Amino acid sequence: MPDAPDRAPDGQGAAWGIAAASVPMFMVALNNLVVTNALPDIRADLDATVTGLQWVVNGYILAFAGLLLTGAALGDRYGRRRVFIGGIVLFCVGSVACALSASVPALVAARVLQGAGAAAVQPLSLVLLASAVPESKRSAAVGLWGGVNGLGIAFGPLIGGAVTEGLQWQWIFWINLPVGIVSVPLVLWRIRAAKGGEGALDLVGMLLITTAVTLAVWAIVRTADTGWTDPATLGGFGGAAVLVAAFARWERRVASPLLPLRFFRIRTFVLSNIASLAMFFGVFGSIFFLAQYMQGPMGYSPLEAGLRTLPWTALPMLVAPLAGLVTDRVGGGRLMALGLFLQGAALGWIAVIARIDLEYARMVPALLIAGLGMGLMLAPATAVVLGSVREHEYGKASGTNNTIREVGGALGVAVLVTVFRADFDRVRIESPVEAAHAFVAGMSAAMWVGIGAVAVGVVASLLIPRAGAAPDPPAARQTPPPLENVQGAK
Repeated sequence: MPDAPDRAPDGQGAAWGIAAASVPMFMVALNNLVVTNALPDIRADLDATVTGLQWVVNGYILAFAGLLLTGAALGDRYGRRRVFIGGIVLFCVGSVACALSASVPALVAARVLQGAGAAAVQPLSLVLLASAVPESKRSAAVGLWGGVNGLGIAFGPLIGGAVTEGLQWQWIFWINLPVGIVSVPLVLWRIRAAKGGEGALDLVGMLLITTAVTLAVWAIVRTADTGWTDPATLGGFGGAAVLVAAFARWERRVASPLLPLRFFRIRTFVLSNIASLAMFFGVFGSIFFLAQYMQGPMGYSPLEAGLRTLPWTALPMLVAPLAGLVTDRVGGGRLMALGLFLQGAALGWIAVIARIDLEYARMVPALLIAGLGMGLMLAPATAVVLGSVREHEYGKASGTNNTIREVGGALGVAVLVTVFRADFDRVRIESPVEAAHAFVAGMSAAMWVGIGAVAVGVVASLLIPRAGAAPDPPAARQTPPPLENVQGAK
C-alpha cells in the first residue's frame, strides 16, 4: 500500500483511524476478565480443578504482561502496522484454539497464545491512535483510548456471564473471530504502513525483561494460594529481581536498547508511572472484592452483579475523552491527582458503609464518584507518559506503562487478598451469617490498604511538573515522524 501524504488527517480520516486502532484493543481488554463468570461451566465441562481454573485466567495475564515491551519493540523494528495486524491474527488464532479446547491444559495454552497476541495489540494501538490525529487533538484521542480500554475490562465479566448463560462458554471466544475479521481490513485501509526502525533488535533485553516480568507476575499470582513466604514464590521474586538488575546493566551497554534507561531520569515519566501503578493496585484489588461482595452477602447473580458495577466501570468511557480535551489546558498531573482523590474517597465510602444487608442504592453515589475518578485519571496518565518522551519512542513508553499497570493490578489483588485473609482468619465462624459478616469486615480492611496506595498516587501526581518535562532539548526532539499515520482523505 503506498504511503499516505504527509499531512494531518481530516476529521473523517481521523475518526476511522481511531476506530481501526481502538476496536482490536477493546477486544483484548475484554478478554482480561471475560472468563471469570464462565469458570463454573468450564469446570463442569472440562472436569477442571480450582488450580486449573486459576491458570485459565492467569495464563492470559502472564503472557500479556510479560510480552508487552517485546510487542512494542517488534513494532518499532518491523513496522507497527505489520506487528499490530500480526497480534490481531495471533489473538484470533488463540481464541479459536480456546473455543475448541477439550482439556484444561489445552485451554491454558490457548489463553497464553491469546495473551501473546494481546501484548502486540495493546501498546501499538495507543501509538497508532496517537498518530491518527493532529497533535492538537492527541490528548482527547488518548482519553478516548483510555475510556475504551477501561470499558473493555469492565464489560468482560458482564459479557462473559451473558454469553455463557445464553449460549455456551465456548462462545466467549468465538465472538472474537468476527471482530478480528473486521479489524484487519480496517487497519489496512486506514493505517499507513511504514518502515521500522534501523537499530538492531535487542534480543537479549527482550529475553531478560520478558522472563523477569513473567516470573514476577507468576510469583504474585501464587501468593493467593501459597502465601508470601513459600520457597517457590520467594524464588520467583528473587529470580525476577536478579533478571531486572541484569536487564538494567545490559541496557546501559547496548546500542539500541529495548527500554532506554534515560526514561527513568525524566521526572514526568517516572511520576506518572508511579501514579498508574498506585491506581491499578488500589482499583483492581478493590474491584476483586466488590464483585464477590455483591454475589455473596448482597445475594446477586454474576450477571446482576456485573450490571450493578457499571456506574463505576462504564462511566470512564464517558469521562475519559472529556478529560482528554482539557488535559493540556488544566495540566495532566492536576487531573490525575483529582481523579485519584475521588477514587480513594469512593473506596473509603464503600469501606465505611459496607454491611451484609446494605441496599444497593446506598452504594450508587460512591460507584459514580469512583467512575468519575477513574475517567479523570486514565486519559491524563497516558497522555503525560507519551508527552514525556520523543514521538518515535511512544511504543517503548506505552509498553512500559502498560506493563506497570498490569503488574500493579496483579500486585494489588495479591496484597489485598493477604490483608483480607489475615482479618478473616481471626474470626471464629459457626454460621453462614457470621461468615458474611467476617467477609465484609475483611473486605473493608483490605480496601483501606488499596486506599493507601491510591493516596500515594495522589502525591506522585501533584509532583508532576505543570507543563511536563521535555526529555531532550528542542533541537534533539526534531526526530523522524511517527512510523505510521492514518491515510489522508483521498
